[in-house]
Amino acid sequence: MADDNKTPYEVLGVAKTASDAEIKKAYRKLAKELHPDLTGGDAAKADRFKAVSAAYDLLRDAENRRRYDAGEIDASGQERQQEQYYRQYAENDPSGRYEYEGGFDDLGDLFKNAFRGGGRSRGGFSSGFGEDFSHMKMRGQDLHFHMEISFREAVEGGKKAVTLPEAGRLEITIPAGIEDGQTLRLAGKGGPGANGGAPGDALITISVAEDPVFTRDGDDIHMDLPVSIDEAVLGGPVEVPLPGGRVRLKVPANSSSGRVMRLRGKGVVRANGRAGDLLVTLKVVLPQTEDPALAEAIRKWRAEHSYDARANWEGNRK
Repeated sequence: MADDNKTPYEVLGVAKTASDAEIKKAYRKLAKELHPDLTGGDAAKADRFKAVSAAYDLLRDAENRRRYDAGEIDASGQERQQEQYYRQYAENDPSGRYEYEGGFDDLGDLFKNAFRGGGRSRGGFSSGFGEDFSHMKMRGQDLHFHMEISFREAVEGGKKAVTLPEAGRLEITIPAGIEDGQTLRLAGKGGPGANGGAPGDALITISVAEDPVFTRDGDDIHMDLPVSIDEAVLGGPVEVPLPGGRVRLKVPANSSSGRVMRLRGKGVVRANGRAGDLLVTLKVVLPQTEDPALAEAIRKWRAEHSYDARANWEGNRK
């Protein structure tokens, strides 16, 4: 791939000092340009998409980014252990990451070191030290992808069709409550293994599109609700949209703009039944066109009932 010798920052086209937001913005832009579902099966773009997804997967994790910048891991997330043998890794790694069937990525450093002293044997790979790896079972590579979903899909979950280079078209399950930046793992849908080794997994990083009405904070959903001047003064029921429907809310009389009303259990509902709240901020909206009758009524009201709206305002204390 053309991106093999580039750093993750270069792959994404950002500076090493880029903020998390800048990295995310660059990734989303490239993902929309290169995603296999949008590029008609262009192999070169599919390869670039894999590289871009892998770079973002590394840099979006603060600890991995720190370790990469410090030279502790390489661009694939592997430890930078020099001139060490596979057996040493296996014996010293209780996580089992370097097990016998650990995969192409896990054995990358081994082969790099091995080829410094030798090449291929007649039957396959040779370490240069008399060892032949041609019959070793090796797990396939994990492949990285990106998928953008709507705010409603993130809240409610559901099914989504995706096209993966190695696995073709699949229908995947989006769990209710999934958050921006989370990764779905599709076991066995990655690169093929070698010599009977298991295939790798497909890792799909989720981006949640911005919504014009709703924002999210944990499992709580926030929204601004426009109300008319009469609804604010007199109160009354109004319909409030939800990501998956509508609910009636009773606006209390004499409600100021900025008042927050909480609808318990109307936020994000997790698979375990835990639910957040919907927080509705009232925004008083005047008529779009000037209303002489309303203006006259307010003049009369102000003459007898005027009040200081900024009496307790923090700005008066400065």
